[in-house]
Amino acid sequence: MSSPTAQLLAEAAARRHAGADAGVSSAQLMEEHEKRQNLRRMIDPGIIRPNSRQVAMDSLKTLSTMAENILREPDNPKYQTFKHENDTIKRRLIQPKGALEYALALGFRPKVTGFQSHYVFNVSKMDDLRVGAAILKETLDREMEKEGRSQRTTEEQKAAIAAAAQNVKLAFLDDRQSKARRDARDRELREARESARGSQGASMPLAPSPPPDQTPAPMPGVGYTLATVDNPDVDQPPPYHD
Repeated sequence: MSSPTAQLLAEAAARRHAGADAGVSSAQLMEEHEKRQNLRRMIDPGIIRPNSRQVAMDSLKTLSTMAENILREPDNPKYQTFKHENDTIKRRLIQPKGALEYALALGFRPKVTGFQSHYVFNVSKMDDLRVGAAILKETLDREMEKEGRSQRTTEEQKAAIAAAAQNVKLAFLDDRQSKARRDARDRELREARESARGSQGASMPLAPSPPPDQTPAPMPGVGYTLATVDNPDVDQPPPYHD
């Protein structure tokens, strides 16, 4: 996109060529240049800065439509007047700051007819209307392009946020799936260990039972016989003495 300075130089060159063909003097070209610059200032900062963007754009579009209608049908009287009591005119030209001043710069003048005030276009200001319409179109094209860029940027930011949220969601789901896989693997390992311990316990031989007690009964004292041990009722001989 060309810079504003380059655009102004191109416009000036085009006007010089057109002026040379039409016999327009340098003073007239300079006057038109100053007029264009003044109209640009009436739009920005005059209309755009003190009003909300929506109000400013509505005002500029209304002014542009009014100017283009007159340029397209210069002999149609319905396009050459507007009443300030009209709700649309009041909302888009009377109430917004700077809008009515621009309409006056286009060539509209207040007039009272039958005790009713309205604004009528002065046909002698057709050149002013032509220049003002061109500046309006230039501004609207620039602002619409700016709005388109802003909208694209907003959409790209929304898409980036949505993509980031989706990535977080996918990462969360992947983490849950990974945890589920780890839990399943740990469960399988535990079951395998328990199964292995159970198999080892089943294959081990049982320890043999200890044999019955075969310890012989203690031998009786001196003078005892086996029979006396077995029969305690038999009289026992006295112990032996020297």
